[in-house]
Amino acid sequence: MLVLKRHIDTRSIAALIERTARWVDPETFRLLPVWFPEFARRGALYNANWSIRRQNTNRQSGDVTDKIEGNTQANKALCEAMGITLKERPHWTCCHIWGVDDPSFVKANSVVQDHRFFSCVANMVLLPTPLKAFTDVMPEVKAMLRRCSGDLFGWSCDHPDLLPQAGDAFDSADYPESWRHAASGTVPGIVPINDKVRANARKRRVAITRDLENAGEFYPRQKVRDALAYWKIVL
Repeated sequence: MLVLKRHIDTRSIAALIERTARWVDPETFRLLPVWFPEFARRGALYNANWSIRRQNTNRQSGDVTDKIEGNTQANKALCEAMGITLKERPHWTCCHIWGVDDPSFVKANSVVQDHRFFSCVANMVLLPTPLKAFTDVMPEVKAMLRRCSGDLFGWSCDHPDLLPQAGDAFDSADYPESWRHAASGTVPGIVPINDKVRANARKRRVAITRDLENAGEFYPRQKVRDALAYWKIVL
């Protein structure tokens, strides 16, 4: 990445992201802020009715390990909130905007391990896969995305582990011009809400209600209720 930065400046990188990023419609965020409150990064995975732990068995050694959530449900949330499928977005990557920044990937990312924020559609942007590298290792680019997202959705993540990063800054001259008007909901790349997105949101609400009542013993009911309460979602 340092080699690339010798040949392309921050303003040019931000411009690439500005032109190619895809955002959820702010109306979609208001309709359903968090889509899969039962999941969080590195959380345990269970079968469909949350009664049996899912496991992997190594074919060579026979060792059995528990399956954990990676980014699958965040990806699914972003797709459903945009009314698309994974097959329709090859070579695009779901990028979390708010998280514990660590270019070395050593620190635990407690923000996306929080059920309130993992599948929050204001905490994600869809980027061409090669551009995600810039958001992973360049704090100024991540700070720009956070500014744009905060203005666009009227929300900024308040997880306590983010406080040490509150001073993250960028050169205002590098900030994309169109993002300066994000509060009006006019940034490029917004995927407009449509009937399919509304139907997806209704199905999710029905599924959450059903699982709260009927899912197995491992369904994280209290964490789901806490996430719904945080977002003031009434099912």
